[in-house]
Amino acid sequence: MTTYHFIGIKGTGMSALAQILHDSGENVQGSDVEKSFFTQEALEEKNIPIYPFSESNIKENHTVIAGNAFSDDHLEIKEAKRLGVTFYRYHEFLGEWLKQYTSIAVTGAHGKTSTTGLLSHVLSSSFPISYLIGDGTGKGHVDSKYFVFEACEYRRHFLQYEPDYAIMTNIDFDHPDYFTSIDDVFNAFQSMVERVKKGIIACGDDEQLQRIQAKVPVVYYGFAATNDFQAQNITETDNGTTFDVFVRNTYYESFSIPMYGNHNVLNALAVIAICHYEGISAECMKHLASFGGVKRRFTEKQMESQILIDDYAHHPKEINATIESARKKYPNKSIVAIFQPHTFTRTKTFLQEFADSLSQADHVFLCDIFGSAREESGQLTIHDLQKLIENSSILELSHTEALKEFQDSVLIFMGAGDIQKFQQAYEKVVTMS
Repeated sequence: MTTYHFIGIKGTGMSALAQILHDSGENVQGSDVEKSFFTQEALEEKNIPIYPFSESNIKENHTVIAGNAFSDDHLEIKEAKRLGVTFYRYHEFLGEWLKQYTSIAVTGAHGKTSTTGLLSHVLSSSFPISYLIGDGTGKGHVDSKYFVFEACEYRRHFLQYEPDYAIMTNIDFDHPDYFTSIDDVFNAFQSMVERVKKGIIACGDDEQLQRIQAKVPVVYYGFAATNDFQAQNITETDNGTTFDVFVRNTYYESFSIPMYGNHNVLNALAVIAICHYEGISAECMKHLASFGGVKRRFTEKQMESQILIDDYAHHPKEINATIESARKKYPNKSIVAIFQPHTFTRTKTFLQEFADSLSQADHVFLCDIFGSAREESGQLTIHDLQKLIENSSILELSHTEALKEFQDSVLIFMGAGDIQKFQQAYEKVVTMS
């Protein structure tokens, strides 16, 4: 029996995929850097071994799956190639694995992770399913009917998949280190559309998604009356948001979600549309109301009079959506944004947009730009962004006590890098004071 060895097992997708294989009865191990990541807790709970990178980790009976962040000259990848073991990139292996199931890809520039989590929660309340969520959560089941997974457009990786269904939340310009323009992004999604086998659930309020050409049926959802699935009568309550769903202009059912903000209503509507298409009952869909969220998406904690929120927002539109959610949930509190830009190319491309979106907060703290594995440095500095934002300060990791003055406020820690270390440092300050 082969052992699956994951190079970069602490990556969000890699961690989730490793858990799926483990739950399905496979032998799984992996390697990564020593640094601690939020994804490794679930791996450790399942006793999946994690080793430091070393050529000696690779054995002849292994099937090796490498994370996309690692180049072909990585020492373990070179050893795998030297030994001639079966070798996959993450997206290549996932493309093969999901062929066993009725697969549902969730893709889009924003909202993928939350929508994948929401759909997985609803379906798993009624069926044995497998799912892969981009927050590092993965679950396998030997009797899975459905396989729900997050499909990332970066470097056109999602073109390795041939899903039965695709949910498409939006098309937007991001990953400027790879995509050249919004048209380049659209073309990638159009190529993805052509790989879907049964049907597409797309947000009809998104101008780009209205342009897609598909051979399979396309069901549109959104707020506009032209959509097949429309949300109306949206009401914020103490526990979240309620709304009515109309299917082709006929009232269908009312639903509740424990979240705030229009983007969360749209995500829920996508789940309702795919479930309806698959003949799943409204009663099953009502499990939307008990959704506990996904990691690093508006994850809340109260410390004294402050609400601390951890969120993955790293694009201007995501920042807008996160601040909107906080304003709706806490209308009487001031909002403090603590933001760590992710990659120099993204920060440079969207510099003014970042300034505009962050300015929706009452005060802004900026952390140094997080360089990714694919780009370590750039000419830009965090001061270039600060110049564009009134009411902003630079936050040093060693001086997070500056946040204490914002009592009775909502502090939103946002970013796709290691922004959590700033929150953890601040929590220590509060605990020790």
